[in-house]
Amino acid sequence: MLIREQIEEMEARAYSPYATLSQNSKGRDVYEPEDDIRPLFQRDRDRILHCKAFRRLKNKTQVFLTPKGDHYRTRLSHTLEVSQIARTIAKALRLNEDLTEAIALGHDLGHTPFGHAGERTLNDIVKGGFRHNEQSVRIVEKLEKDGKGLNLTWEVRDGIRNHELHLHPATPEGQCVRIADKIAYVNSDIDDSIRAEILKESDIPKDITDILGHSTNERLKTLIHDVVIHSIDSRELHMSKEIYDALLMLRQFLFKSVYTNPTAKGEEVKADRMLRELFRFYMDNIDDIPPKYRRMITVSNEPEDRVVADYISGMTDQYAVTKFNECFMPEAWSVDGY
Repeated sequence: MLIREQIEEMEARAYSPYATLSQNSKGRDVYEPEDDIRPLFQRDRDRILHCKAFRRLKNKTQVFLTPKGDHYRTRLSHTLEVSQIARTIAKALRLNEDLTEAIALGHDLGHTPFGHAGERTLNDIVKGGFRHNEQSVRIVEKLEKDGKGLNLTWEVRDGIRNHELHLHPATPEGQCVRIADKIAYVNSDIDDSIRAEILKESDIPKDITDILGHSTNERLKTLIHDVVIHSIDSRELHMSKEIYDALLMLRQFLFKSVYTNPTAKGEEVKADRMLRELFRFYMDNIDDIPPKYRRMITVSNEPEDRVVADYISGMTDQYAVTKFNECFMPEAWSVDGY
């Protein structure tokens, strides 16, 4: 018996009856022979971990643009924190950790440079809008590997597409990531805001901290435990009303105190203008985008504005600045002897 088959049998014996078993996957759009060691979802996890879009996350903004310090979250560190929280919940509920981790690692691949500010800009100027969860799926289906995509399983793509709060993943593993994403960013954004001296722990309303806890560690423990306790023996993941309402209140507090704070967001106007100018430049000079993107227009008949958005959204913060300088700033010149 192959090692993969042994692992699949172990899943069937050990996992919850609500878990998504590798052997029951809806599969891939393009058939591939099975691996002799790794089940489907583990292979998907590995493909995401090794793809270019994942590596770019280390230089994409989470909340703070150009932070002064090395300890602020990037989109990559956020992704790893979501993975850790989601896997903790999945393990406690005996769900499929490989599927959970694959979704978590891939959920933010489609984020733009400059965080949600960049997403708002592209959403405003691209026909049909731009949403990072949908772009994440587009990356793994069409953009990675020079247009071949990663050929991920249906379950992983569904979890990536539906990780937003108002959406509903088809699997409990996808639900793990959906709720872990909110738990992660709310708490990490508080931590980063305290580090940036935008907030003090004492600024958080007492009616929230009395329920969730008076430190990041206490809040993480409260939220994770609440999800696990209220989701045992259920296909749907739940939180108690008291804890969920407190989480929403904390999120609302962050919108008022951090997400619109001039210190945290003061550079967003510049980022918006930069991306708008880059978008207009490439729409007027389509031959200046890389050949693999141009082929999507000439061969696959993709709309030009969508392909330009693909190119810009894939940029890291610094690469966007570099391309802006190349497109709009005159080259430095000097005269011999001066």
